[in-house]
Amino acid sequence: MIEAVAILGAGMAAGTINTVVGSGTLITFPTLLAFGYPPLIANVSNTVGLVPGVLSGIYGFRRELVGQRKRLLFLGSGSLLGGVLGAILLLRLPASAFNAIVPVLIGIALVLVVLQPRLAARMAARRQAAADTGSDKSDTADQIGVPQQSEDSLERVTDPGVARGGFLLWALVFGTGVYGGYFGAAQGVLLLAFLGIAFTDPMAKLNGAKNVLAALVNGVAGVIFIALSPINWAVVALIACGSIVGGQIGARIGRRLPPMALRALIVCVGIAALLKLLL
Repeated sequence: MIEAVAILGAGMAAGTINTVVGSGTLITFPTLLAFGYPPLIANVSNTVGLVPGVLSGIYGFRRELVGQRKRLLFLGSGSLLGGVLGAILLLRLPASAFNAIVPVLIGIALVLVVLQPRLAARMAARRQAAADTGSDKSDTADQIGVPQQSEDSLERVTDPGVARGGFLLWALVFGTGVYGGYFGAAQGVLLLAFLGIAFTDPMAKLNGAKNVLAALVNGVAGVIFIALSPINWAVVALIACGSIVGGQIGARIGRRLPPMALRALIVCVGIAALLKLLL
């Protein structure tokens, strides 16, 4: 009973954190390790269990998704392909490789979580500069690979509801999808950083897009895991139930939670996971 309540609570916390910024895996994965689940089974079951929570977060951010259809169709193809490759790598590589790689990935994820406020500050400064001068529109097109066009057509391309980004952004989203399909902690932080550099939309709009892209990665990886890998369905059910509730909490009141408290919790749990894997 204690184990079930703990996993349910971890799923709720992960669903909330995933909707707000990402890194929820750094809550659920260490919890499963603490109860003795093998790392590979814990990772696979965790990925499948978090899918309903990500979908719940998408529903909570549905208003912010209006006008982003073209963007999500273009970038979503990168997330899908990356998620497929990451999931296949997880299942094809030996378990010893996972045990060796995951501590490194957790370390990278923790660094990203710590650096996230600086990334967010830089993105906010960039958006403010773009709003004040309008000069960043052409720069965004150059950096992300949008072809140069006439002034009128460029305005249509960089409109927040239309801008899709170019091949460079697609490649970055694809790489994040590979990472997410393999393990997934902090893929939301990476996606927010890349989207913030590429576009000047409000953060809430980018967060909605981030949730869709992360859902595509987790969803396609989850389908592959269900078809090809052993899964602990009791764990999946508990995490799914908790993450669905957490997704709604994150969409409604998650923005009011103290960011420092969230990051401190993630870092502490992530360090605990590192110690569990390394010792």
